[in-house]
Amino acid sequence: MTSTNVRKEAEDSGPGGYAAARLRLLTEGARSGPPRRAALAELTDDWLAGLFTSGAGALRGVSLVAVGGYGRGELSPRSDLDLLLLHDGGDSGAVAALADRLWYPVWDLGLDLDHSVRTPAEARRTAGEDLKVQLGLLDARHIAGDLGLTAGLRTAVLADWRNQAPKRLPELQELCSGRAERQGELQYLLEPDLKEARGGLRDATALRAVAASWLADAPREGLADARRRLLDVRDALHLTTGRATDRLALQEQDQVAAELGLLDADTLLRQVYESARVISYASDVTWREVGRVLRSRAVRPRLRQMARERSDFLRRVVAGDGRASGGGKPGVERSPLAEGVVEQDGEVVLARAARPERDPVLPLRAAAAAAQAGLPLSLHAVRRMAASVRPLPSPWPAEAREQLVTLLGSGRPTVEVWEALEAEGLVTRLLPDWERVRCRPQRNAVHLWTVDRHLIETAVRASELTRRVSRPDLLLVAALLHDIGKGWPGDHSLAGEIIAKDVAARIGFDRADVAVLATLVRHHLLLVETATRRDLEDPATVRSVAEAVGTQSTLELLHALTEADALATGPAAWSSWRGSLVADLVRRASAVLAGDVPDEPEPTAAPTAEQERLAVEAIRTGGPVLTLRAQTEPPTEEGAAAAAREPEPLGVELLIAVPDQPGVLPSVAGVLAMHRLTVRTAELRALELPHDVDDGAVLLLDWRVAAEYGSLPQATRLRADLVRALDGSLDIAGRLAERDAAYPRRRGVVPPPARVKVAPAASRHATVIEVRAQDAPGLLFRIGRALEDAKVRVRSAHVSTLGANAVDAFYVTGPAGLPLPGEEAASVARRLEETLRA
Repeated sequence: MTSTNVRKEAEDSGPGGYAAARLRLLTEGARSGPPRRAALAELTDDWLAGLFTSGAGALRGVSLVAVGGYGRGELSPRSDLDLLLLHDGGDSGAVAALADRLWYPVWDLGLDLDHSVRTPAEARRTAGEDLKVQLGLLDARHIAGDLGLTAGLRTAVLADWRNQAPKRLPELQELCSGRAERQGELQYLLEPDLKEARGGLRDATALRAVAASWLADAPREGLADARRRLLDVRDALHLTTGRATDRLALQEQDQVAAELGLLDADTLLRQVYESARVISYASDVTWREVGRVLRSRAVRPRLRQMARERSDFLRRVVAGDGRASGGGKPGVERSPLAEGVVEQDGEVVLARAARPERDPVLPLRAAAAAAQAGLPLSLHAVRRMAASVRPLPSPWPAEAREQLVTLLGSGRPTVEVWEALEAEGLVTRLLPDWERVRCRPQRNAVHLWTVDRHLIETAVRASELTRRVSRPDLLLVAALLHDIGKGWPGDHSLAGEIIAKDVAARIGFDRADVAVLATLVRHHLLLVETATRRDLEDPATVRSVAEAVGTQSTLELLHALTEADALATGPAAWSSWRGSLVADLVRRASAVLAGDVPDEPEPTAAPTAEQERLAVEAIRTGGPVLTLRAQTEPPTEEGAAAAAREPEPLGVELLIAVPDQPGVLPSVAGVLAMHRLTVRTAELRALELPHDVDDGAVLLLDWRVAAEYGSLPQATRLRADLVRALDGSLDIAGRLAERDAAYPRRRGVVPPPARVKVAPAASRHATVIEVRAQDAPGLLFRIGRALEDAKVRVRSAHVSTLGANAVDAFYVTGPAGLPLPGEEAASVARRLEETLRA
């Protein structure tokens, strides 16, 4: 039957005819989605218009208005009817009688009805008092009666909304936030409320209201489709249950999926989650823009006052009462965060000189900078990068790998930044295997999140445990990949091991690190399953764990990964009891592994010819000698093959030779910090010179450094500042303090506290002090100064910066050149830890 015939049947047959036509429309297999919702609204309009005409008679100054979802023409099978009988305040008895002629037939059919009878003034006054009423009136649509009355109300309500937007929009945002706290996030719930949960239909309606205010607008790409898909799911839910429900219960998901022609319930949930993610991200961006606009409006009166004061000043200058200085309208403040990345107005944006099409690392660098600063990535910046950035080569350059690790180790802000990359498709372009776990549901009541969000949550939890491991970069990447196999059939740990090998090699880890990551992914459930299901008193149980893990460092990583994974799963997955069982298993397995691990000797490498040349020059001149250079020569065929196996060095090489004297480490580290050079790796050691060279000890520093942003400093400037630092004429601490006061560094979250310990039996020649801390400008300077204050000599140092984590080892001796006594060594470690935590 055609749409015209359905409407004719409803008009000719009264309420019974409408019911039959409605049933026929809802059971037609040919129509669904937006066409059916629009047809149902049109059919209902015609029926109600007929009731209105027959009941109104000669009554004038009255109209029937659809509001809310019905006003938008979006009637689901069991939607209620939101109706307003609008009148000009005339014959109240006749209006009441007309209302009865309208409402009772609706009730008789068993339809839910939300109704009101008001004059335009009453409607506007009620809207001013009740935000929900005002939101419904924004979608007011004329059905029957006095069209001018309806149009006048619509115009007045929209004008009120726009005039009151600075006050009402914060109220609307608070309403949305409160609803999200009560209902949760639609994109992660196993039984979501399609309407009320965050990212649901209510939020989509709120975005329409924001757009109607003319203050801000939502990102439109994909938003209409996301909203349509949620409405389609709600239609199917109404039809399969026969109820006016918005909650997609587990027992109904298979039927709803079949009604929509989808493969299964998981496919249905994934579609729902993807739609909710689009709406949630659009909401985040929109409310951020609303806040920016409202803050800007609040500042304008103050700026106008400043402009008036400036005008008065200039008039006095012209009159000879003062001296004018140059200047003009102040520009928007832009603070640099990284190369090509700046902060502007509370967001991370691209620098004016940034060229995404020439800089494939830029998305990761911008994301890491945003997460470290605890700031959102600008929508415009993300879209510009998504549209123009080139793919990363395989394997990735070292900087890309480091920026990914920094992003993953940034704590809670990582989530929002990752979602911004995800929204524009950048994550799957960086990690193609991510597509299989994106928005994938986990049908396990223990799990709070979808697979992809669980992986990010695990990285967030792992960032809190980075001080417990010697390779925080491997821990964070393992956290990101440990469930990557859940997109494939079979045991996800076995599938994940294969994927992790491929991803780790593509990211640029060397063979040894790839093997460790594969082991962590393969055995990420080993500790908790063994500890809770096996007899730990049985030596074979402990030996099997030790054999599977292989080394103490891998066991250390697996222990932290196990805890992070459980904490990210949900409160039911981890407890003090489970934690104690796992810790006991780790202790036993570590003891087994310790029997096969020899004492680690202090590294001693023969100096190169260039290092010897610099050392001889330092002795001859009595001052520091240095070279600063990048690797510019093309690799040989053999070198190219080696480069394919080993990770690319990060930064440029800085070689420094200094006659042995107190204060070398803090002086060099402080000068580098002053010049905004980040230390990626560092080696410091005493060098033995050839016998034909005059007596004198030389300290050799072989470091990899990178500019925070901008170009590298001149080597001559570095040397001049280093000379002044060593002779005490350069106040490094004061200079760094001044810079920090002028440009304070922002942190997204408080990082885990620094951890300093004495490594037992690590060297026969020196005491080894290990430091694990959050990397920051001047960190190595503070460590070096603290060790100098403790009256110990640094024989050698081995420094690594892994993402945002510093993992350093210092071989120190007392004044006599001997290892420190046990209690003295522990005291130095405690004082250093207190210094770094201050």
